[in-house]
Amino acid sequence: MATDVLPDAYPLRAGRRERALAQMDAYGLDVLVLGRQANIRYVTGAPQLWIAGTRPFGPMCVLVRATEDIYLNSTDDEGVPDEIGHDHLYGLAWNPMTLIDVLKKIDGADAARRVGTDAITPTFAALLPEAFPNAEIVDAEPAMRAARRVKTSDEIVAMGTAVRVAERGLAAALCEFAPGVSERTLAGAMMEAMAAGGVSTPATQDAAWVTSKEQPWRRADSGDVRQGDLVAFAAGALANGYVAEVGRTWPAGGSAPELFGRSDLLYDKMLAACRPGAPTSDLVAAYQAAGEPIPPMPIAHGLGLGFDPPVVSQTLLDAGEHDRLEAGMVLAITGYVWQEGVGAVFRRDSVHITEAGADVLTTSPVCATEADESIGPDPWR
Repeated sequence: MATDVLPDAYPLRAGRRERALAQMDAYGLDVLVLGRQANIRYVTGAPQLWIAGTRPFGPMCVLVRATEDIYLNSTDDEGVPDEIGHDHLYGLAWNPMTLIDVLKKIDGADAARRVGTDAITPTFAALLPEAFPNAEIVDAEPAMRAARRVKTSDEIVAMGTAVRVAERGLAAALCEFAPGVSERTLAGAMMEAMAAGGVSTPATQDAAWVTSKEQPWRRADSGDVRQGDLVAFAAGALANGYVAEVGRTWPAGGSAPELFGRSDLLYDKMLAACRPGAPTSDLVAAYQAAGEPIPPMPIAHGLGLGFDPPVVSQTLLDAGEHDRLEAGMVLAITGYVWQEGVGAVFRRDSVHITEAGADVLTTSPVCATEADESIGPDPWR
């Protein structure tokens, strides 16, 4: 097994960097100062250490538009692309003034007129003008979001690893699925399979849950699968920096053909809404057209190096967060239908929006072993 930490392939990182530079030009940014892991990997192609939770902003990467030079916070060359020379690497420092001194020495720091950051803290808001004395410090996150929202063809290929790992994780959980099994056992099977595929970082919090028969958008309280339950599975994998998600629902014995039929109708309408130029509100309208209540949580969100725009929910639309879909976007779309006394059917797919419409990247995984009659017929085939 290879253990080397390698940078992203040159065509992948070069295509992303070209998009970032184009957005710097569009937003009039002379220099980018980045602190968010996803943005740093997008620009550099260097793998970043994944950390649970948030961390404060620090100037971990700098991109100069005029020269296309990249300066990266790294203690060694491992995983650093060849185009980032050793003299463009700088180490960690507890003292922020040490980092400011590094930025002062960057070619073009004195001449920069607009410097964008993807986040900021009060400390660096006060210190960055010392490094860029003639520049206005502005928010660069809109530029990075504009660059990242549409994927290059190489990015779509790169996402394939995350897709396959997520599918295998879901299939492994299904192999353990039977009345009497606990949600934790199902989650453990999913995590084990994804770890065996080289991914120890799940992209979603929940892995498997018994859907409530009393309330929509809730999980049952038991934690154990009982005969007749509808159990939702959600697998999300973060592989090579990219996220893919897939989700399905299976009945524990018996079936719920009416509810799965409603799910199919909703899903078809959501896919039909995934077309270039369509407003994101069409995804919400798909629920209305199918006669289903609109969930209180997002029903779609962008995928890429983490989560990218757009995020689609009725709450955001009511708040004026309107957007349009573009060819090259990748979305995780979520369908959810519920019936009292029966439970819910949950479905999630990773969908690539192309000029011709929706290209579904994920499939309906099945257990690799012989079918277990105790869990009932496969509702997705």
